[in-house]
Amino acid sequence: MKTLLKNAILVNEESSQNGDLLIKNDRIEKIDSSISADQANLIIDLHGKHLLPGLIDDQVHFRQPGYEHKATIETESKAALAGGITSYLEMPNTNPQTTTIDAWNQKYQIASNSSYANYGFMFGGTNDNLEEIKSLDFRKVPALKLFLGSSTGNMLVDNETVLRKIFSHTPIRIALHCEDESTIQLNLRKAVHRFGNDIPIKMHPKIRNNEACLKSTKMAISLAKETGAKIHIFHLSTSEEPELFTNEMPLHQKQITAEVCLHHLWFSEEDYAKKGAYIKWNPAIKSTDDRNALWKALNDDRIDILATDHAPHTKSEKSQPYLNCPSGGPLVQHMLPGLLTCVKKGFLTLEKLVQKAAHNPAILFDISGRGFLREGYYADLVAVDLNESWTVISRDLLYQCQWSPFLGETFTGKVTHTLLNGHLVYSNGIVSENKVAQALTFDRT
Repeated sequence: MKTLLKNAILVNEESSQNGDLLIKNDRIEKIDSSISADQANLIIDLHGKHLLPGLIDDQVHFRQPGYEHKATIETESKAALAGGITSYLEMPNTNPQTTTIDAWNQKYQIASNSSYANYGFMFGGTNDNLEEIKSLDFRKVPALKLFLGSSTGNMLVDNETVLRKIFSHTPIRIALHCEDESTIQLNLRKAVHRFGNDIPIKMHPKIRNNEACLKSTKMAISLAKETGAKIHIFHLSTSEEPELFTNEMPLHQKQITAEVCLHHLWFSEEDYAKKGAYIKWNPAIKSTDDRNALWKALNDDRIDILATDHAPHTKSEKSQPYLNCPSGGPLVQHMLPGLLTCVKKGFLTLEKLVQKAAHNPAILFDISGRGFLREGYYADLVAVDLNESWTVISRDLLYQCQWSPFLGETFTGKVTHTLLNGHLVYSNGIVSENKVAQALTFDRT
């Protein structure tokens, strides 16, 4: 089977140029300025749309197993394809937690039967599973995930002696949620003393504040330098944290890396009045100054990766009072359109978007054959129309939870086609029911 994509603007490795792309089976066979149509069984004329490598989201919570009332691997991976995300790395705070090899194997089995997008699963570290970590096949696990601040799933790792041992015995990258628990709990006690059980949502960035993030991130970086561990700090949210990272070497040489998520780049604490708990995330969305500093660090390469931290909850869960309301929200269907809108507004270039959301995740986690428009690579592709404006409405949502913090938002920039492993899996608002996803593999000896 050969598929020819014609009349595209190919965005890859810091350049954009007109051209065609030929797919044979699941791989990119040829990229050229013009490829004859007689070489293909199927021709898709993109009429000048931009063609990007499929996005690789390194931080999603698809909630299965254990929380299928919120989401499943099937529903959320389907939404991901509609958003141009062709591969994802899923987090371990499910039930059972992915902190044993048996639980990790169980997730792979679920995904092999139900995932619409390519998949990988991080292994979770706890205060007492070091022996399980040591026995992992690191050629199959994309990364180890540690929660240094409490969040959904209660996987807090708060023993520094244990942390030091994990950092010393993990040869692959360790992904970290960094918030200092003692700072959070002190701030929470103060808020309860002041407001009782009726804490307003606007207090969220005061409770999970800049100090909590900065203190934890500093500790993790210090420990990484001491032990030689490779670490990746998830979802930066403050103006201070980017100052701890460097842009003075290429990504593949960095031992310490960082990422930012769309919600921390889009919203600010001013939006709590309108959006309420629908933008309650951990770490919290903070000030406009914090948001501006994150944009600056993303563009000057102190921040290496763009991701979603897709973490759905039901509407009823999100309607609970602050103390009982879980943090997180759905994003995989809307990260790319949101970022395309930011491109249109001049916050970043399309080439920078592709670097941070496709190239860099592939490099950082040693993902084989994906994340680039290169001959011989898997044909994971997304076509976008940079000029189409559209509004997010309820009936178009593919998330199982059926809400989005972007409801009513008008984006400029739309996903028109998604191809996965050479197959057209999304077009004209419809995700194909033909599941062609593959397990991600990793270039490690």
